[in-house]
Amino acid sequence: MTTPPWLEHRDEELRLRLHVQPRSDRTEIIGRHGDRLKMRLKAVPEGGAANSELCAFLAKAFGVPRAQVTLLAGPGSRDKTVSILRPARTPEWLAVASG
Repeated sequence: MTTPPWLEHRDEELRLRLHVQPRSDRTEIIGRHGDRLKMRLKAVPEGGAANSELCAFLAKAFGVPRAQVTLLAGPGSRDKTVSILRPARTPEWLAVASG
């Protein structure tokens, strides 16, 4: 199986390239958006609220403390790159989206 362009493994780190849509009804992964994984965020993109919600969602999904999720690129953009250090589990949506 080929690794999707939005997913990258680096030793103990997993990187996700995301396209986010803030101000949605709920926070969820909804599929692909070009070479990125698309996700909706309930938070507004003001004062870092959306970025904070994004990192908290991914920390919970991968079973890691919030401190192990880092926004690497795109703090003021809809296109973001996020690092998850030593993920403890793989969320079901990751396998479905990779399919």
